[in-house]
This record gives sequence, structure tokens and C-alpha cells, in this order.
Amino acid sequence: MADSKLGVGIIGVNPAWGWAATAHIPALRALPNYEIRALGATSPEAARAAGEAFGVAAVFSDHEELVRQADIELVAVTVKVPHHRELVTAALAAGKAVYCEWPLGRDLGDARAMATLAAERGVRTVVGLQARQAPAIEFVKELLGDGYVGEVLSTTMIGVSVPGDVVVQPNVYMLDGNNGANLLTVAVGHSLDTLNYVLGEFADLSAVSAIRRPLITAEQTREQVVKTAPDQVAVIGTLASGVTASVHVREAVAGGTRFLWEINGTDGTLRITADAALPEIFPLTVAGARGGGEPTELAVRAALAQKWPPLSGLEGAPAYNVGRAYAAFAADIENGTHSVPDFADAVRRHEVIAAIERSAASGQRIPV
Repeated sequence: MADSKLGVGIIGVNPAWGWAATAHIPALRALPNYEIRALGATSPEAARAAGEAFGVAAVFSDHEELVRQADIELVAVTVKVPHHRELVTAALAAGKAVYCEWPLGRDLGDARAMATLAAERGVRTVVGLQARQAPAIEFVKELLGDGYVGEVLSTTMIGVSVPGDVVVQPNVYMLDGNNGANLLTVAVGHSLDTLNYVLGEFADLSAVSAIRRPLITAEQTREQVVKTAPDQVAVIGTLASGVTASVHVREAVAGGTRFLWEINGTDGTLRITADAALPEIFPLTVAGARGGGEPTELAVRAALAQKWPPLSGLEGAPAYNVGRAYAAFAADIENGTHSVPDFADAVRRHEVIAAIERSAASGQRIPV
């Protein structure tokens, strides 16, 4: 790794908008051990435009051709969720490592199929649950390990996702529950992954969900779109450790509590806040109190924030945690470690989401 670069091909690049342009490309360009060697888009014209915008000569509108390129070791899949399985399967079949955005699939079946194929092929994978790599989350894990709150008794999380009654045009597809990208899988999924990564998995849970705004306006076309995905999800359950956990993520108007996560213990409290229930994107602030009193802000340990110096210029930007995930993945390859979430981790999160759906539909408490 010291004298070579990992060649990356990104599928799903639009020069004007999208997660590849916002996060993956800035992150990869900041890291010395990666090189973007190919870009893929939906048409030859779109592929050429992406290549010109980002200075990449090898561009493809056929994903099968991209994944066969000999100088590509890692394929990043950054398209809409319904297309993940097809593209990931092609990359895995070609023997490439894969970084796929979260959610891994439209449902648990999709996720399991991709994870099984990755295991059969013996290739490394990454799923875009990059909040785990946020310095604040690493700091919270350290504090808990050091006994800052004593024994954890309970945890509460509340947050807001897309506010208002208008959705930007690229996200209209998220209103259809069948597409697998919605408040439950994205905002709840990322938030729950952070909670479970820090505090452990659910033993059982009860959930309710609702569609409180059945009509949403598409920003560009002004079309009224019928929403079939929930905009309110509330979960209460018990973690394997015995910790009582409650989570409520909702779509709402601006204002109110945007993201608040408290961890309460026998000796103290930790409070993590952000501007939305998307801890993988928005910067997190950590506050704490031991004994009585109101939590006050705690400075994240400098060594955690400076773990990957080439990424310092991205701090606070959406690309920052994505870059930290890429940096950790390169270190995993070099050292034979496993510090970034892979497809097996994604399956576990999809299992929790499936349990939430079953509980909300049946009204019953569900073992996880």
C-alpha cells in the first residue's frame, strides 16, 4: 500500500449533483492511497460529461464493462437503491471489492443475497454506514469504555429527517415504499446503526409507523405525489445488555429537536446533537455531565479528529466521514483488520429494519 494506489471505479456519477460528486470524489481525491480510474453513468453523454467535469479519462455507460477493467480494484456503487443489487452483483462476480451506499438493498432479501455472494467470492466490502467513523462517535465509545456514565441504564434518540411538504426532484423516488430508500431505511437506519454500534444490538423491540403527510410536492415539477413510505417511525425496545432504548424519527417542519441522543447511566449522561437525524452527514456535538447538572460540551480528543490528516480540509463537509471510511478501509486491507462496516453488518441493520416493519404491521413486540 505504501507505494501503490487502490484503483477505484465509481458507478453513478452526475457532475451537477448526487452523492458521488458531493462525497465520494472529494473524499477519494484527498487520500493519497486511492486513485479514481473510471466513472460510470446512465448514458454515453452523461458519462462523457462526468469524465470532463472530474478529469477522468475512462468513462462507461455499461457497468459490466467498467467492472471488468483490470486497473480497478474497488467499485463504488452510488446509484439509487433499486439498482444496487444488479450493480453490486456484477462487481462481486468480477472479483472486485465493493463500497455500496446504504441501504445495501431494497429489503433484507436483497442484502442477504449480496452479502452471501461477497462471502462466496471472498472479496472485501464496505457499506455506507460511515457515521461509525465520525470522530464524535469514536469519542463516545471511548467515554463509555472509560466508565464516564457508569453502567448504561437507558438511551433516547429523537430526530427529524426531510422537513416540510416539498421534496427535491432527485428524492421523489424515496416517497415510494417499494424502492427501499425512505425515512425508515435512511434516517432511522443510519441513526439506529450508530446507536447499535455504540451500545449493542436489540434483543427485542416494538414499533409504530405512520404516514402523516400522504401528499408531497415535487420541487421541480410541482406534481403532488402520493407517499407510500412512512414519515413517522417510533421504536422502543431492550438491548442485549438490558438497556432500555427509545427512538423517534420523523419528517416535520423546520424547528423543534433536529437530533438529540442521550445515553443515561448510573453516574452520568452523554448528549449527542446534530442538525438532523443523519449522523453520517451532519457534524456531531458531544456534551456530558457526571452526577447532577446540565451536560456541557466535551472536546473530542484531538488524536481522534486528526486520525487521517489528509482529510482535515473536509472536516464539517458531507465527504468527511466518507473519507474516514475509505481511509480505514485501506488500512484494513493493509493490516488484515475489519474496522469499517461491511455487507454482513448491513444485513444485521436490515434485520432490525425488517423487525421494525413487522412490529409496526402487527402491533406485537418482535425478537431481533
